[in-house]
Amino acid sequence: MEMNDELKNSILKTGTTILGIVCKDGIVMAADRQSTAGTIVMDKDNEKIKIVNDYLLFAGTGMVADIQRAVKITAAELRIKELRSKSQPSVRNGAGLITNIIYNSVRQPAMLQFMVGSLVGGVNEDGTTELYTIDPAGGIKKVKDYDANFGSGMPYVLGLLERQYKPGLSVKEGVELAVEAVKSSTQRDTGSGHGIDVFTITKDGIKKVVDQEILAEYKDRKQ
Repeated sequence: MEMNDELKNSILKTGTTILGIVCKDGIVMAADRQSTAGTIVMDKDNEKIKIVNDYLLFAGTGMVADIQRAVKITAAELRIKELRSKSQPSVRNGAGLITNIIYNSVRQPAMLQFMVGSLVGGVNEDGTTELYTIDPAGGIKKVKDYDANFGSGMPYVLGLLERQYKPGLSVKEGVELAVEAVKSSTQRDTGSGHGIDVFTITKDGIKKVVDQEILAEYKDRKQ
């Protein structure tokens, strides 16, 4: 099977919605909270956006253990770099480390293949913000507008953002758009749901601005 086919098939296995939006004054990252194993909902309160350190965020699709491992290794490596250079590593450095972890892992024989699609956003020492997308094969690209990576909610998110995203929107507008995008995904994607987390990344740092729970409501049908 060719790698392109593997990437297409992986979308069906990563029951997740993650997204990142580039704004004129920062970055917005959002995700749902549902964790699945096939057709079973395993966790209704899984925070998929991880704080790596005080200047970097990581959002991943794929196996939870792989995501946790990638975050821990990246945080440790960035701390070592910071101590050695006496300066804060760049967002690109952080994204590059995660890319190397994924790239090396998928090319090593294993019973359980490491497959994680990622979004990495952060603020540099000079106050500039950046967003990178990393595919499950380890390819990296700087995001100039928006991305939803390889989660199962990607088609629904990209469809909405394609119509509603406008270059130069503010972080405030980006947050509103991100919430709508995740809501759209949870309405149609069986792999996404149960909650919405939204973070902003600006020159002032990282802040969680939306922490919502989606509750099922049962009503009698009107006769």
